[in-house]
Amino acid sequence: MGCISFERLKVLPRSFLSCLLLLLPLVFLALFYFYPLTEIFLLSLMPEGQWQSAVFRRIFHSAYYGRILWFTFWQAALSTVLTLVLALPGAFVFARFRFPGKKLLNAFVTVPFVLPTVVVAAAFDSLLGSEGLITSFVSLRGFSFAISPGQGIWLILAAHVFYNYSVVIRIAGGFWAQMENSLADAARMLGASPFTVFRKITFPLLGPSILASGLLVFVFCFSSFGVILILGGPGFSTIETEIYRQAVHLFNLPVAAALSLLQIVFTFALMRIYTGFQRKISVSLHPESQSRAVRKPSSLSEKIMLGANVTFMFLFLGCPLLSLLLRSLLAEKGFSLAYYTALFQNENESIFFIPPVQAVLNSLGFAGITLIMALVLGSLAAVFLAKPESRLASFLDPIFMLPLSTSAVTLGFGFILALDRPPLNLRTSLMLVPIAHTLAAFPFVVRSLLPALRSIPRNLREAASVLGANPWQVWRTVDLPIIGRALLVAAVFAFTVSLGEFGATAFTARPHTATMPLAIYRFLGQPGAMNYGQAVAMSSLLMLVTAAGFFCIEKFQPGRHREF
Repeated sequence: MGCISFERLKVLPRSFLSCLLLLLPLVFLALFYFYPLTEIFLLSLMPEGQWQSAVFRRIFHSAYYGRILWFTFWQAALSTVLTLVLALPGAFVFARFRFPGKKLLNAFVTVPFVLPTVVVAAAFDSLLGSEGLITSFVSLRGFSFAISPGQGIWLILAAHVFYNYSVVIRIAGGFWAQMENSLADAARMLGASPFTVFRKITFPLLGPSILASGLLVFVFCFSSFGVILILGGPGFSTIETEIYRQAVHLFNLPVAAALSLLQIVFTFALMRIYTGFQRKISVSLHPESQSRAVRKPSSLSEKIMLGANVTFMFLFLGCPLLSLLLRSLLAEKGFSLAYYTALFQNENESIFFIPPVQAVLNSLGFAGITLIMALVLGSLAAVFLAKPESRLASFLDPIFMLPLSTSAVTLGFGFILALDRPPLNLRTSLMLVPIAHTLAAFPFVVRSLLPALRSIPRNLREAASVLGANPWQVWRTVDLPIIGRALLVAAVFAFTVSLGEFGATAFTARPHTATMPLAIYRFLGQPGAMNYGQAVAMSSLLMLVTAAGFFCIEKFQPGRHREF
């Protein structure tokens, strides 16, 4: 058979071509998400080829698991409410006001979300724990201050708000910035007060974006792992930490798999609702309306609101990060770079087979491969999902979000079980780590690209087609200039998510391919000031790399598509 020419491909229906391109992300998810999970469920729930439901009855009739389920729900709900209350004023500030340092602050606000949860937990522990900076400072003045293990819930809630603050800023603030002001202006001209305008016009229009951001925050807190494990201790256990305990410590795969299945079903339902809300908050692209909406604060109340929110962001988000930097520079004899220089050494007694700096290079290499894979797969999926009024797209949208809320521990075990024999014998392959990272970054790429793709006016594409442009030319001359910033955002998200991925990496990385989060965890698990110092030093490096990436986005790519 001869090769199919490009001219023959041009006559194929666009729907057929889009479905053909959709096969690649679907095959990727089938092989590296559903197949490993299926192997776990079959091995755990059907060990002898017959379904055994006793494990589910045990979970639902046990007071122990009942407490775990209840704590998982209420801590996630309370964390979500606190995040919305504290972040919505900040979303308004970013959406409506122009002020010096705004781009830098926006990058700074986003840094906590892309940090590994083990780093976030260590940052709060270094600030408020028994050996934290605040605890030490208060103790020097003759007072006693420390958060006891039984009060760890306050550290958990604070870390969750810290971690998810930027989710509300990007989703609610991004939509707020693109809202048309004509209705509000008309209401003010008719004599409505600012409060009436907000209550009757702004808030109803903003409602879907608030619900969407709240649902996403709830999912992240519901499946939180590192924060609960480190800050909560044995007294606080969620579904996620119980999956880890049952699978790793007790090797009770049936219970771990049953809990994973319950978690997946629940988060799939939430993601289905979330994607529905995000469709409602996708708006047409009107850059000129955004520039008119952003202004300098004029009244005293606006200046106070701006100052209070900026101060809160710097204090609440900056203090834990600053504590990491200070800890990394405070050696036994005062300020020193000893912990950083130790990263380039490999003593004979080291727990690593490679110098710690090699873990940094490994992370950068894996992140580069992940960036390429996630961008290709996520772009193909987002182009298909952006099609309006597609039932298949509305069904696939929450499916593509499933890796975002699935236990990394579960996926790590699934990789070991499913990818350790033919036809996918990848257990010793270097590609296993970037595959796992791509699975984690894929939903972020899709969520970053979807709003931009849905905002492209259809008449621009139709006009280009009428003038004789083929699909490739339409994409290059119409779509790409509009979604260029979203592509850059997606690339940075994929890169930083790979740098910070920890759960699945613990099972897929080999001793000579350790990454930065894995090195940090190993250092934290070893006694001694030097090990702790190297952990915070490497955490600080990871934080600085992440901050630099988002600063570049805000500096060179102005705009306001802050979406998840």
